[in-house]
Amino acid sequence: MKRPKKREFQSSELVKSFARIHGFEDKLLAFEVKDFLNEYLNGELFREIESVNLNRKVLEIRIKSPLLKNDFRMRKTFFLQKFREKFGAEHFNDLLIL
Repeated sequence: MKRPKKREFQSSELVKSFARIHGFEDKLLAFEVKDFLNEYLNGELFREIESVNLNRKVLEIRIKSPLLKNDFRMRKTFFLQKFREKFGAEHFNDLLIL
C-alpha cells in the first residue's frame, strides 16, 4: 500500500510573515488543516474532500460524498474541538460542512 507523500516543508516564520503581509494567512492555515485531515482520515475518505477554506474564522470543508458529509455534520463539535486544540482556538469560530 502506497502512502501519499507528506509535504516536504513546514510553514517557516518567513512564509508566515509573508502571508501576514499579503493577507493570505487564512489560506495557509487552511492548507495546514487539509494536511491534518490527510493524516487523520484514511486515503479513500480523504479523496472525498474537495476543498478546505477559512473565511472570517469559519472553516469550510467541501465534501463530495453524502455519507462522509453527514458523518462530519454529526461530529461537527468533535472536529471543531480537534482543530482548535491543534491550531489554536482563536482561529476558528465555526465549522461549515458543504
